[in-house]
Amino acid sequence: MPLTDTQIRNAKPTERQFKLSDGGWLFLVVMPSGSKLWRMAYRFNGIEKTLSFGGYPEVSLKDARTRRDEAKALVTQGIDPSKKRKLDKLSHAASMATTFGGIAEEYLEKQRRDGRSERTLEKGRWLLALARPALWDRPIAEIRAPEILAVLKKLEAKGHLESAKRVRGICGSVIRYAIVTARAENDPTKGLRGAISMPKPEHRAAILDPIALGGFLRALDGFEGQPVTRAALQLLPLVFTRPGELRLAEWQEFDLKAAIWTIPASRTKMRREHRVPLAPQAMLILRDLHALTGGGRLVFPSLRSPQRPLSENTLNACYRRLGYGKDEVTAHGFRATASTLLNESGRFSADAIERALAHQDPDAVRRAYHRGAYWTERVEMAVWWADFLDKLKIGGDVVPLRAADRLGI
Repeated sequence: MPLTDTQIRNAKPTERQFKLSDGGWLFLVVMPSGSKLWRMAYRFNGIEKTLSFGGYPEVSLKDARTRRDEAKALVTQGIDPSKKRKLDKLSHAASMATTFGGIAEEYLEKQRRDGRSERTLEKGRWLLALARPALWDRPIAEIRAPEILAVLKKLEAKGHLESAKRVRGICGSVIRYAIVTARAENDPTKGLRGAISMPKPEHRAAILDPIALGGFLRALDGFEGQPVTRAALQLLPLVFTRPGELRLAEWQEFDLKAAIWTIPASRTKMRREHRVPLAPQAMLILRDLHALTGGGRLVFPSLRSPQRPLSENTLNACYRRLGYGKDEVTAHGFRATASTLLNESGRFSADAIERALAHQDPDAVRRAYHRGAYWTERVEMAVWWADFLDKLKIGGDVVPLRAADRLGI
């Protein structure tokens, strides 16, 4: 007698699995765990076989019967449904191996193996999703420039110029990966340069005037928010790293005795380990903060969970609370502030300043030769910069103190 949905829902598990027959070769197996699995028993060439259709309720009674009927039709035609299913899976895998979507997944996996951050991989997935409807199932060797251009034009029409630029870039990366793995011959994205409007470069707001910077630093000292947030606000101008590198900092990266912060390659933009010398003022902030968060992994944990870092919007939101608009101050802008004022000071070499900013030298030979250079100068620079900010903050001359005096030791 055929099953009903009510019978299936009411079937309770026992110590041993049991079957509920629906007729026509279809039955439901109720497992001791409570899961309910659709099966079909049939004979092919005199051999008894079983075909699985999935679990209930994900596969409904109606869907299971439809799949049963399709499989019975194959048997009638002299086709083994189990073997056909395996061949279909192999065919799909072979097809995906040459489609844009399949190769895009391979490319992202290679990026992961190469040590790219999860955030970079997420951006890649998001950009590829914008091209997915038009390109995902297309054989990559057959993709032509007009197809990609159509994707870019849709983004351009919506005013998403930066996204269009980046989609062209990642599509080109996927196709070039296909070329080096012998599954494509040409990169059609090369011919699309200049085909869409380019986004206007947006410079992150930064304070470049020393007097204005002093006023801002005084405003920071008056911040009355959470201590962890206050520490992040005060530390960022001193170290001028990228905001994400600061937010995600872990205590294991800090050598408080040697006054060095080592940012691992996995968290830097250039995927290269970056060491930051810590001035006495930075050390004071970190020592106070260690009493609050030193028992955990993160230096700047979120208020909601000690396992999560401060939100990427927290610092900029605090600047707005202090009365500074997004056209005046941004967290990333302190890199421009430090670069400008350190260069204007005339005290330090341009190369040392570039190393402090973790910029990559475009010359590969110089990059390899100078990788470990300028550390002594950078330590001196960190101390001078911290004293310079102190001087700006109080609006007058400041007498530099010895490190021991500043730390109270």
